[in-house]
Amino acid sequence: MKILRQTYNYIAIAGLFLTFSACDDYLDINENPNNPTTAPLAGLMVNSTFETAQNTFRIGSTTSYYVQYLASPNQASATDVMDPLSFSGTWSALYDVMTDLNDMILEANETGASHYEGAGQVMMALNLAMTVDAFGDVPYSESFNFETITPTYDDDAELYSRIFELLDSGIANLSQETDLPIESDDFIYNGDAQKWIKFANMLKARYKNHLSQTDQYNPAEVLAAVDAGFESNADNAQVEYFEEEFNPWADVAINNADLILGGWISEQFVEATDGTTFGVVDPRIPYMIGATDDGEYIGVPNGAGRGTAAASGERSTLETGDFYSSEQSPILIATYAEQKFIEAEAAFGIDKTRAYNAYLEGIRAHMRMLGVEPAEIDAYINSPEVSVGVEDFTLDLIFKEKWVAMFLHPEAWVDARRHDYDYENFDLPANVNPDLNGQFIKRLGYPDSEIGRNGANVPDVTLIDPIFWDE
Repeated sequence: MKILRQTYNYIAIAGLFLTFSACDDYLDINENPNNPTTAPLAGLMVNSTFETAQNTFRIGSTTSYYVQYLASPNQASATDVMDPLSFSGTWSALYDVMTDLNDMILEANETGASHYEGAGQVMMALNLAMTVDAFGDVPYSESFNFETITPTYDDDAELYSRIFELLDSGIANLSQETDLPIESDDFIYNGDAQKWIKFANMLKARYKNHLSQTDQYNPAEVLAAVDAGFESNADNAQVEYFEEEFNPWADVAINNADLILGGWISEQFVEATDGTTFGVVDPRIPYMIGATDDGEYIGVPNGAGRGTAAASGERSTLETGDFYSSEQSPILIATYAEQKFIEAEAAFGIDKTRAYNAYLEGIRAHMRMLGVEPAEIDAYINSPEVSVGVEDFTLDLIFKEKWVAMFLHPEAWVDARRHDYDYENFDLPANVNPDLNGQFIKRLGYPDSEIGRNGANVPDVTLIDPIFWDE
């Protein structure tokens, strides 16, 4: 989907719709339930597709420090060292979108707009899953009505069942004929129902694969969803940005250049891609992060800051002009490359040859997406560190290559927790939060706004209590 085919006016229109719609049912206790107003489906679709991408960024902007894509230039920075933080803004953004999606699903159902209903259900599953994967138990069943301002928290495992129900219902609705098709108010697929169906199946594969450490895991079901999912990079679920609204990672890069520091690259990521850790130089590195004026890639150790050499030495940062952080770059919600790594993991114990081929194709798909030259792709793929052969192929290789391909995406944190952060040379940050007892962080803390509003229902958990699929 090329967002340049659409107009920036949709964003302004969406903001206007939100002014009049019940976009904040759970968070706005002062709304009058006896005087409801309804936003048109088009406005809800505009806002929901755009803000779903923004939510992917919002969570990724925190979790990218936990998986050591990014590092703070300042010693013992709170995000870097996994200190407890309040995520009131992120929490509100997630629930704002889910409330709009609830309104869109209900209105679409009443008007027979099955494609809007289906797309809404797919996005609801996605935003709910992002919320569960970050926080664990969260309000859902009582969140979108006026019966209570202190909703109970639903069990995280039970919410996963709801996620799969939403995806199945979304696929069924998107498969129907409709007189009210989605059109250019869709910032993800521009109304292409078939791509939405592939997207829903890809998400089924993603979330079923999250269950790999539980007794619910069924790799055959994961592979069945993969087979109905994306077929190439052309199916990627993404929102592209435009002149009036920059990619939020570009804003980070621009702010950093203006000395509002952010987007500094972790030493861990640099050494994993420059040949230091794995013995092979990854040709993706210049497409993903900036070099110093001397053409070098130098990272910052997580938790340690840039140290005493800061006055005389540059460090790598996100820069405009790179794939992920240019003004018009897309925010990637789900990709074909991610799906291939999901396939590789699910097939590993069933059909190792299929798993190996999917692993190699995942690397190729990510490199093609970035624009890496074919000769460079072939050289990397054919290196003995990458093409190890089926017999020597390991799950560690899948997780390593998927970690590179999921750069800045919150799914990387799900993988890190499922993999017990067991990446090569992956150490706890310096000055790590002592309350973690020498462990990596397992979840986000509930936001202060929620504790103040709904404290009696907020679960009593710590940052090292795992989400259900991580136990």
